Amino acid sequence: MEIRIEWYELAERQLKDISDFNVFEVSFGIARKIINRIINSVSKLFINPLAGQEEEILSDYREDFISCRKQLQDIYWKKENLITIASVFDCRQNPEKIKSI
Repeated sequence: MEIRIEWYELAERQLKDISDFNVFEVSFGIARKIINRIINSVSKLFINPLAGQEEEILSDYREDFISCRKQLQDIYWKKENLITIASVFDCRQNPEKIKSI
């Protein structure tokens, strides 16, 4: 069965916010590099859908660290052949904030 990946609207919006922030605060090149890392990390889920570590706070979700500094992670879950990217979360925030997302 072929794996499919879908992005929730929230995750897409967060990806755009990350890009916009970095374009305006750092540079276009850095923003593109960060977004490419996120997309590449998510793409790896096609090969190994359970690559992430279980997030204790959200026992039904899994997390996958996606930046070289491990400051960002995507929150996703897998049901059968569908992986849903629910959120892209900045790990420098209070972990309890994940619950409000």
